[in-house]
Amino acid sequence: MTKGWLRGLVAAVLLAGATFGAVASAAAQDPEPARAAAPVDAGAATEATSGRFGGGSLSIYDEQRPVIDEVSAALEKLRTRVDRYANDDAQLVEARIELERLARQVLAAGVAFRPRLQEINARLEQIGPPPGDGMPAEPEITSTERADLLRRKAEINALIGVAETLSVEINRLIDRIGTLRRDLFTSTLSKRYDIGNALSAATLADLQSEVVALRRTIMAWVRFVTSFKLQSLLLATLMALAAAAVLAFGARRLFGTSMEAVKGASPSYLSRLSVAFWSTLMPSVTLLVFLSATFYLYDTFKILRADIGQMLSSLFQVIAIVFFVNRLARAALGPDRPNWRLVPVDSASARKLYWLAWLTAVVTGADFVLNRVNHVMGSPLSLTIAKSLVATVIVGLLLVLAGLVRPTREDGGPRRFLALNWIFLGLGIGTMTAALLGYIGFARFMSQQIVVTGAIASTMYIGFLSAGAISAEGAFVRTALGEALHARFKLEETALDQLGLVASIATYILVVCVGVPLVLLQWGFQWGDITTWAHRLATNITVGTVSFSLVGIATGIVIFFIGYFITRGFQGWLDGSVMARGKVDVGLRNSIRTAVGYAGIALAALVGISAAGIDLSNLALVAGALSLGIGFGLQNIVSNFVSGLILLAERPFKAGDWIVAGPVTGTVKRISVRATEIETFQRQTVILPNSELINAAVGNWTHKNKLGRIEIKIGIAYGTDPRKVHAMLLDIARSHPMVLKNPEPFVFFANFGESSLDFEIRFFLADITGGLSVQNDIRFAIAEAFEREGIEIPFPQRDVNLKGAHITVSTPLADLATEPEPEPETKAASGVAGADVVALPVAPRRRRRKREDPDDGDENL
Repeated sequence: MTKGWLRGLVAAVLLAGATFGAVASAAAQDPEPARAAAPVDAGAATEATSGRFGGGSLSIYDEQRPVIDEVSAALEKLRTRVDRYANDDAQLVEARIELERLARQVLAAGVAFRPRLQEINARLEQIGPPPGDGMPAEPEITSTERADLLRRKAEINALIGVAETLSVEINRLIDRIGTLRRDLFTSTLSKRYDIGNALSAATLADLQSEVVALRRTIMAWVRFVTSFKLQSLLLATLMALAAAAVLAFGARRLFGTSMEAVKGASPSYLSRLSVAFWSTLMPSVTLLVFLSATFYLYDTFKILRADIGQMLSSLFQVIAIVFFVNRLARAALGPDRPNWRLVPVDSASARKLYWLAWLTAVVTGADFVLNRVNHVMGSPLSLTIAKSLVATVIVGLLLVLAGLVRPTREDGGPRRFLALNWIFLGLGIGTMTAALLGYIGFARFMSQQIVVTGAIASTMYIGFLSAGAISAEGAFVRTALGEALHARFKLEETALDQLGLVASIATYILVVCVGVPLVLLQWGFQWGDITTWAHRLATNITVGTVSFSLVGIATGIVIFFIGYFITRGFQGWLDGSVMARGKVDVGLRNSIRTAVGYAGIALAALVGISAAGIDLSNLALVAGALSLGIGFGLQNIVSNFVSGLILLAERPFKAGDWIVAGPVTGTVKRISVRATEIETFQRQTVILPNSELINAAVGNWTHKNKLGRIEIKIGIAYGTDPRKVHAMLLDIARSHPMVLKNPEPFVFFANFGESSLDFEIRFFLADITGGLSVQNDIRFAIAEAFEREGIEIPFPQRDVNLKGAHITVSTPLADLATEPEPEPETKAASGVAGADVVALPVAPRRRRRKREDPDDGDENL
């Protein structure tokens, strides 16, 4: 996280620098350019007029004029088409898509003129206005050039005006199409039919005639196929079966364990979600592939007629939807697999809800197919109304029955799902009421949305649950994919958790991108609407006066990551292949690798920003605020950042050096632009801000090389021959294999100490980092040599002399009474004859002051 934060700071600083550079450059320019006509060279002016302005303007004019004429003609055709198909929603959507394409062409044509106009205006400003009265006449070539430029400018402005007019007319026609589609949708749902005529005896007669006509149509197509297209039919069917079989086999090999629910098992919630998802998705996709391939091949081999093709297309759509609803209900409710059930209800309620959901899908699908058949066969309106009335009433009854199911928990807990019960009851009663009142269109719309939109919403809900379960800590590690990644790439659990989070986000995005368009399609929108919205969302989003593109931002992000990985690869190649073979110092390699890394990331960020279409000049205000924040709140961070750049450039120490920075002593492990990592000899990692290493003294034992001097101090007792000890110590130092001969070791007779004669051994090592082991060896050798030669290493000693009066112990006590009082400082007593005099401290009387002898250097007691 620290690295990413620092890289972001690098990009921000570079961004601020670029913005300030642009502002400074703009400020340096003269805001009021001189308008006086400069001397004009005739040849240069002719070349500029005929080539850069005359020829260039004429070229762009000739290029864009046919485009605008073509757009004008296409607009007239589309206006006629909209008037003709005002009641056909699909035709209106196609017309709107074509109009939006024309609008983009007109916009591109207008934008193409801008560079030419800017060149013409710049040249006119250089030439200046015509001379006024009383002023010297200008050269004829200048007047000719000005007139030609003004003519070109007028032609371009006229064509731009035509383009703007076309753009306004296109937008008006698009708005009209939107109004027509809204009115068409409203009239379809709000139109009321007379169901009394639909339930008359004439409707039964129409039904019999419809069945006979349908049978005749189907049998005629069957005879045609068996007589002329039987081989093509068999071949197309086998090819579609083969495609579906390949998909099913591959899905079984890839997701076999995720599609099977083992009876008696106790799966986790994530396992249940996985089985529900894959056991619903893969069989449904396999069936969809078979049906789509069958219809496509039948149409390619000319097996289908127009009427049969429409009916078969509707039938295939209904089969796919009904099968999907069946698989989804089975996966979620698990009527025969209580351990794998996603919804915590009892088994009896699960079975009832499963059958009700499946029957609702079957009835709604049959209504859809029969409606298409009625449309193809040209059935009477009463028959269509009667069929839809029966279907919607049945769907309403099934929903009411679903609302009456009061499921309980498997463990016998309290009743739940009361809100869903009321929703099902409300939808069922509303559907039946709308149908019985004659609002057949609204009732059919409700029944279809309940089945199809409900299935899509349920699938999206399962997808959201799966994404949330995957993002849980440690969940992705236990999945089959997580175990495979761990076995293949030896990833740690933390890395797998991060991948699980990425997979969760990708699942959320996938569910939204797939589910939302499908729901919009069911609610009356067309693919043209969705693609248009997606195009606008991806290419042009305006917030205030700032416009940006999601596609551009995504492109910039991709380019940044490509540059990032290229930088990492180049760093590895430079470090491992170039500098390693060149025997470059490790610290220098680290500095170069770090500098290349930050330079590459900064370059990738700039290229990514440019590819995203972000104008850095528009971020001047943001850069100003950023600079203000840097000046006040981020000054320490910037100080550390600049100090890190100085350390990388000057290299007072490098990775692997042994340094002393205040109380910290250790080995430098890494130098970044914010802080330096130092590992002490206790294996503690200390993070020191770079500014402290720049502003304070830092000792480096291995700056230029690892050569260093070691000092070992030793003391010997007084009375020992110092020259002998000197020679012994010098021999010991010279005999060690790691002690350098040049500079040679040196033994220094340092001092006459209080308790000993002090010596100091000084020697150099080629690698100072191994000094501890060498010191141990030499000290052991000194101890052994002194023991062998009988040389003593003394303890510290100190003599203390107490000065004052002395008292003879043999003096009678009676005589003491007649003797004068002794001095108050001390009283001394002498022992028997021949004994040493011992100074005994005697406490003075409190009324007497302690006498101080200024000439006495000893301690007074």
